[in-house]
Amino acid sequence: MKSSYDLENQYCAHNYHPLPVVLVRGKGVYVWDDRGRKYMDLMSAYSAVSHGHGHPRLVAALNKQAEILSIVSRAFYTDKLGSFLQLACNLTGQDMALPMNTGAEAVETAVKAARRWGYEIKGIPENKAEIIVCTGNFHGRTTTIISFSDEDEYQKNFGPLTPGFKVVTYGDSDALADAITANTAAFLVEPMQGEGGIIIPPDGYLKRCHKICRDKNVLLIADEIQTGLGRTGKFLACDHENVKPDALILGKALGGGILPVSMLLAKKEVMEIFVPGTHGSTFGGNPLAAAVGIEALNVIVEEQFAKRSYELGEYLLNEVAKIESPLIAEVRGSGLWVGIEVDPTLGSAREICERLMGRGILTKETHETVVRLAPPLIVEQEEIDWAVSQIKEVVAEMDKLRLAS
Repeated sequence: MKSSYDLENQYCAHNYHPLPVVLVRGKGVYVWDDRGRKYMDLMSAYSAVSHGHGHPRLVAALNKQAEILSIVSRAFYTDKLGSFLQLACNLTGQDMALPMNTGAEAVETAVKAARRWGYEIKGIPENKAEIIVCTGNFHGRTTTIISFSDEDEYQKNFGPLTPGFKVVTYGDSDALADAITANTAAFLVEPMQGEGGIIIPPDGYLKRCHKICRDKNVLLIADEIQTGLGRTGKFLACDHENVKPDALILGKALGGGILPVSMLLAKKEVMEIFVPGTHGSTFGGNPLAAAVGIEALNVIVEEQFAKRSYELGEYLLNEVAKIESPLIAEVRGSGLWVGIEVDPTLGSAREICERLMGRGILTKETHETVVRLAPPLIVEQEEIDWAVSQIKEVVAEMDKLRLAS
């Protein structure tokens, strides 16, 4: 009989390049493979598992709701959705929300909202609306979203691409100001970039962008799918600069690592452009997702995830920065979201991840040069110490092998 590894390789499209490990169970900050070996999860499913694997409160909420009512579609009202959206709006300071499932769906919703707002509220001529995005952006994998990526591999042979987007340099607010025209509807930006390699913009960047957008009647839309809900040491990454965006995109941790749950939140003026028939989702806002989402948000607040992320993240960043090796070009991050930039002339991020796997740590490289460290926000300092010690030893091993060759 073929193994799970062989079956997946045979029948699953090869659109990922996973590490060679078959995971079968998870609990807290740890996962186990099909041979019973335990690993510390430093990936957290791109921040989706901020609560840790199998958080008991989330599992209880899931099981309780699943026994009552899971999905009836948005053709009817349900007793969970209103409470879920009220909680999300209260925590983020937004007026209204539109629930979806995946992050990419929520970004697509934001694009539609921005364009329709541009035509109906701002008065942009029909089919002339522009949305400005940034270099190094990652907002998802749908056809429209890859159309405004500057990563060639994301776009290759997927054309014709969707028009209506401009790309400006990330971290450069002057570039944003110069790119805005009378037809600009929105500026879509990640307050900190994840897939770009854990890129932290200059201090004051988001605040300056916010003022530019406000002065020029352009929507500021913050994609906080990865950065939101405590990951960077604040409830939202926008909170680091006290910026309230016109629209906000949440996902990943919103589903507690159990279900795909996302939403677009925005001020009333933006959200009211949606009327019956203009947008929808069969699964978006279903009672099961809403019940889990409510509990996910309550846990984030009650267990002080943002505070833990800030304090332990500072500790993690400082400890990793102490590692002395020419292999490490830079260490950067915010909260429990750290990137180790590897000098590609001396080694690869992939090799570091493979060696860490051999020591019981799982994470993934990005752009071949960055090792990301993003443990669940329930991680303890002792676990961070152990993880850093393993990283230090792996780097020393690679340095020794390089010098010996």
